[in-house]
Amino acid sequence: MPSLNFEQQRRNFQKYYDDNRALFEKAKNANISILTALIKQSDIGEVTKIEGRVKDRAECIKKFHRKYQSKLESDEQPYQIKDYISDLIGIRIVCLYEDQIAVVSQVLQHHFKIIDVTDKIAAVESTEDSFGYKGLHMDLALSDELAALPKYQPFAGLSFEVQIRSLIQDAWSVLDHKIKYKKSIPNDLRRRINVLSALFELADREFKEIRNATAELIQQATVEPLDDAPAEDVEIEAVPNDKRINAFNFLRVAGHFFRDFEFEAHKVDGFVQDILKLAPDSEKSTLHRSLIENMKAVKEYSSDFLAEDPDNSFSPYTAIRHCLYLYDCKTYYRILSRVARERFETWLGTVVTQD
Repeated sequence: MPSLNFEQQRRNFQKYYDDNRALFEKAKNANISILTALIKQSDIGEVTKIEGRVKDRAECIKKFHRKYQSKLESDEQPYQIKDYISDLIGIRIVCLYEDQIAVVSQVLQHHFKIIDVTDKIAAVESTEDSFGYKGLHMDLALSDELAALPKYQPFAGLSFEVQIRSLIQDAWSVLDHKIKYKKSIPNDLRRRINVLSALFELADREFKEIRNATAELIQQATVEPLDDAPAEDVEIEAVPNDKRINAFNFLRVAGHFFRDFEFEAHKVDGFVQDILKLAPDSEKSTLHRSLIENMKAVKEYSSDFLAEDPDNSFSPYTAIRHCLYLYDCKTYYRILSRVARERFETWLGTVVTQD
């Protein structure tokens, strides 16, 4: 029963916590599973972390004492401590970018009961001289549909808090958590912390802008189809000669010739760097022309190569290396290893002799 007797309510909360500790843990895990499934099914983008915890019993009591006890007792309002600990079960969702936070929030609003929402992003941004971590806090409970499922029925009466942050906001929150006594920090330190907070905010914004710019580059690099006609018929002007090769336009060209192969981003980056180390001014048109002019010969070579050694492999990367070597063996001399180069030259000599 609610009362104004803190010691009694402290003991009541301790018993409530101890009696239900295992249930809290199961509820946390169940909610993490639900959230993980919902986010995977939604068009949110990459989420780097979904984790949870059950708040320590002593920390719950300290929080109540710090935030609520004085006001409740001064208002002579009876209380139970458990009614004021909304984050006893806490879950954190960390997105890559700040603009994903609102999308995650919309997903949660469609699938859970919303008890309360605290927008710390708006709170910080509306105050010129404040600092602290940003993020969206949502107090939730299972929807009636979820609570009706047998496996979730035991958790129907347990609310939980979800904190949604960007990766940068999450990093800043670690620092913010360490600065316990914000109001007593001297002004010179406060200014320095505000500067640091602004740098984190700028980083958050820049990561988002870089993501958007990258998406635009990918779109530009793939918007027009490439022609794989013979070299004498192809209009090389369709591939701008003033652009150095990069990961985006490499994928456009290579993806056209190897449509069933999945080029992994980190491997593409490394491969493009290998090309640029040999020829820093290599252009997309160079790659395009080398494949158009030499792919037929390289495919014949790969067939002979695999016929002689069926256990070996000849990947699209290997084919591109051979095409570049054939296109300009002086510039791309080291694009092939010594053994591969000698073997390819031997095969070329045999083909010429047969012709």
